[in-house]
This record gives sequence, structure tokens and C-alpha cells, in this order.
Amino acid sequence: MFESLSDKLQSVFENLSRKGALTEADVNVALREVRLALLEADVNFKVVKEFVDRVRQRAVGSDVLQSLTPAQQVIKIVNEELVATLGEPSKLNLGGVAPHVLMLVGLQGSGKTTMAAKLALSLRKSGQRPLLVAADTRRPAAITQLEVLGRQIDVPVHAEGTAPTPPDICARAVQRAKEGAYNIVILDTSGRLHIDDELMRELEQIKAKVKPAEVLLVADAMTGQDAVQVAEQFHQRVGLTGLILTKVDGDARGGAALSIRAVTGVPIKFLGVGEKTNALEPFHPDRLASRILGMGDMLTLIEKAEATFDQEQARKMERKLRTASFTLEDFQDQLQQVKRMGPISQLLEMIPGLGAVSKQISPETTDRQMKRIEAMIGSMTREERRHPGVINASRKRRIAKGSGTSVQEINQLLRQFQEMQRMMKQVASGKGRGLLNNLLR
Repeated sequence: MFESLSDKLQSVFENLSRKGALTEADVNVALREVRLALLEADVNFKVVKEFVDRVRQRAVGSDVLQSLTPAQQVIKIVNEELVATLGEPSKLNLGGVAPHVLMLVGLQGSGKTTMAAKLALSLRKSGQRPLLVAADTRRPAAITQLEVLGRQIDVPVHAEGTAPTPPDICARAVQRAKEGAYNIVILDTSGRLHIDDELMRELEQIKAKVKPAEVLLVADAMTGQDAVQVAEQFHQRVGLTGLILTKVDGDARGGAALSIRAVTGVPIKFLGVGEKTNALEPFHPDRLASRILGMGDMLTLIEKAEATFDQEQARKMERKLRTASFTLEDFQDQLQQVKRMGPISQLLEMIPGLGAVSKQISPETTDRQMKRIEAMIGSMTREERRHPGVINASRKRRIAKGSGTSVQEINQLLRQFQEMQRMMKQVASGKGRGLLNNLLR
């Protein structure tokens, strides 16, 4: 989402780093560029003004300008002020007596229904017992959609069709949760293409009936400054306790994420980073600031890996790496695990220094290449996957035909795998053992 803003800020900081000693004029020039970059990213102009003023006040002091690394000090200040603008991390309020009601509100098309399922899946994985509630009676398709998503993630859905009023549906759902020992109730409420008084009255009635622990606005990051205005209006009428930004993985300019917290004072709690039901991240302002400044986000990458990779399988893989007995079967397993973590380009963005590489990789191209590799390995027999040396010319033709690829592609895959095995043997032989031990710690 922040690709353009990140590129411009990194360019500003590279120019600063080349100067060595800095003057107040150098800082002012850099901050003018920062200001333009933020405005172009659709950040609210008041937020930009306050942000730049705070950075300037700290950056032009003698402690910074006379330090041994003035450019690094300025970057550090920008990072800290970005974190301050994005606000403190905030968790869901799940204290007190269960069931805890989470009321999702927002405009039609912001992704409320899908977000309800994402939130339910995330909470179920953490040991909670959620109940989804189809309270969007104005859009019958939303009820069907939620029921389908509920079956996919194995979370029950309370639905009563379109005849009853949403406040009554929500009240009965909370009663069902009490009787069925569900400790969290997630309400998927109605949305409109625009805010109107009828919609707000309905939401106020639901809030009065079920007294939710959280009122979460689901806002589309692609709408830019409109998202900020929507948040303000919902906050005035129903009293928001948190924000969830969807479509953060898209090509939005990012201004909403930087503005919405500062303008409304309401904390961002989650980011929707993809279409799948597991594409939900808790909001960490420090990690997002690091991504914006091109510093990567290793903590989120590690958490994704820990959530995706099976620990016993990882230990087996470590033993195979140490003994250089890695097979094409193992390679196929690893590809599937990596795919579950998300698009390769997103993962590379989280590794410091590889942000530029990620921009050169098309997600569509990468997915297509991985599917072709999986198809080639899948068309091999078990013996061929475990002992690639037995694959002769006739076997290559059979594998190519079965996978819809060419013999040249089969040869390329085998060459790459042989090179990988050769490197592993070198490492395991002793010369690179120290490097391997460091990598596997």
C-alpha cells in the first residue's frame, strides 16, 4: 500500500545520508520533500503539518546537527514521529463477563462481512469460541455469504433471514451465545453506499440493545480521505472504539492509515492484508512505520512463519539440511508452506534491504512459476522425487507431458535442485558448518 510513499521517503533519506554534516537548511529541504510525499500519499493536510512541525522541532537541535551521524538521527526522529502519529497498539477489549459483543460497522463494500469471518477465524485460533451474526438484512446476499464463510472456517452463524429487525436479531444472538457457551459474538451489521440517518438510528438501536464491548469501523483503505470523513461521522453517532483497515495489500496510497488515527483519536486494531480468511494482521504502529521507511518488518515475518510451519516438520527439515538428505519431496512441502504465508513479494517487503527486490517481482508471475514447479514435482513418481538421479530422457518427457510443461523446464528444475544439494553438502561437510549452525539457530 505504501510503495510510492516509501520510495519517496527513502529517496529523501538517501540524499541526506550522502551529505555527511547537515545544516538547518538541509533539514528544511528534506522536510519539504517529506511534506510533499505525505500530501501526495493522501495524508490529511493537518496531520502532515503537525507531523512535519514535530520533526523539525526535534531535528534542528544542536544534538542532532552536531552528532556523528546526523542523517541517521533525522531518520530515527521521523520513524518515532510516524509511530506516534499511527498511535499506540490496541488489543480487543475482552475483559468482564462473557459473551463479549464485537459490533462491526461501515459502508457497503468496505469488506465488513469478509472481515467478520477473518476476525472469527483469528479468535478461534487463539482459543476463543466465536458466534457470527448475520444482521445485514438489507442485503440478502450478505447473509448467504456469511453462512458460506462460517462453514469454511468452522464457526457457527446466527441468521434469521431478512424479516426480523437487526436489533432483535442481535439481541437473540447474544442470548443464544449465553446458552451455547460462546464467549464472543461478532455482529455483521448493515451498510450503505453513503451515510444516512436511518442507518445510524439502526446502529444506535443495536448498540443500546446488546451493549457491545467493541464498536469497530471497517474502513476501506483504498478510499483515502473519504475513509477519514466516514470514521469521524460514525464516531460521532455510535462511538467507535477501534478501526479495521481493509485492502491494505492493494495499491492505495496509504494516507488513510496515517490520517485516520490522528484525526479521530480512535485506535487502529487490525489490518486486512488479503482476500483469504487468514489474511488479518494485528496493528503494530512500529512495524508499519518500519515498512513505510523501507526498514522491513522481521517480527511479522517470524510470526507468520511460526503460525504456518509445523514445528515437528521443521525439526525433521533441520536434520535433513544438516545431513544434506533434502529431496524434491521435501522441496515440494516447503513450497506449500511458503505459499500459506502469503505472496512472495509481501514476504520480501518484510526483510530489511529487500523492499526494492519485491517491487521487481510480479505476484502473478511468482504464483504461476510456483504452480508450474509443483505440477512438475507432482507428476513425478515417489522414487523420482526421492532419487532425482533416476530421471532419464523418457521419464523427463513423461513428466513434462503430465505437468503441461516442457523437457527444458524439467532440466532447469533438476539443475537448480542439484545445485541446491551441492551447496548443502558443502555446508554439511565442515567448511560451511558454522554458517549452517547460525542459520538454524
